[in-house]
Amino acid sequence: MATFGDFPNSNSNNMSSNTNEQGSWERKVLEDLAFAALKEQRTSRRWGYVFKGLMFVYLMAVLMLMVPSDDLSVNQENHTALVEINGVISADAEANADTIVTGIRDAFDTPSAQGLILRLNTPGGSPVQAGIINDEIKRLQETRPNFPVYAVIQDVCASGGYYIAAAAKEIYADKASIVGSIGVRMDSFGFTDTIEKLGIERRSLTAGENKAFLDPFLPMKDNDIKHAHDMLNNIHQQFIDVVKAGRGDRLADDPRLFTGLFWSGEQALPLGLIDGLANSSTVARDIIGAEDIVDYTPRPNYLDRFAGKLGATLSQTVFQSSNVSIR
Repeated sequence: MATFGDFPNSNSNNMSSNTNEQGSWERKVLEDLAFAALKEQRTSRRWGYVFKGLMFVYLMAVLMLMVPSDDLSVNQENHTALVEINGVISADAEANADTIVTGIRDAFDTPSAQGLILRLNTPGGSPVQAGIINDEIKRLQETRPNFPVYAVIQDVCASGGYYIAAAAKEIYADKASIVGSIGVRMDSFGFTDTIEKLGIERRSLTAGENKAFLDPFLPMKDNDIKHAHDMLNNIHQQFIDVVKAGRGDRLADDPRLFTGLFWSGEQALPLGLIDGLANSSTVARDIIGAEDIVDYTPRPNYLDRFAGKLGATLSQTVFQSSNVSIR
């Protein structure tokens, strides 16, 4: 017979069973959460490896691009050497004398190179940089007389670019190329009236009566203009002498040649400024006789370019912080 004492025993068993079920459910939830966290951690680690691998490959590719391939000695087959002169000719530009002369020397020093093409696409620039390149070409031609140098003009070869081209044995261009501009210029601005209207006081302290020569904030002096013209005429005459020495009797007797005018390639041919209409491939194949072209132009790597720009910026910042300069 059942007694009242049986009920507490039955409730206790039910409560124990419910507690066990609740604990089992909580454990399962905790286990699921732990497995999910572990799975997410493994997935995150796996993607981390993938991204690290891709970054490593990217960095290796960048480093390979940064390393210049300047070893041209492995090319033993006869070929035509090429040195490109692009952009403004300046000491701080890509078309500077040191870089261009390095490529030209490498070409002259390579026995398998049968000739050199200077491929020009430049509006001109520094007469000093152009003069250094012209002089070095002439010097190297004396060391290897049977190594011809040809200039091939692309879009434009003006001013300092033609100064360089004049050292070549022959000059070729496209019929639409721009050729010439044999002259010298010096540019400036004048702000005299502007500062007077704005009520600005010009303060410039100099030692030497001509130190403020052609100051844009002061009225121009007749003596300054005459001195500047004399200097420009002297440099212009140097340019004329170089062109005459390089072109010789091929130049037409035309008074416009040295006035700073420029012409198309088709117009430049009868003036004697060029020897024919041709491109680099034609010159290499039909004139030099070595159809394969090897580029000897030194290419600065990206680290050098970045370091150079950073150094130039820092130097400019330092100099600009001073009010005294020697120019």
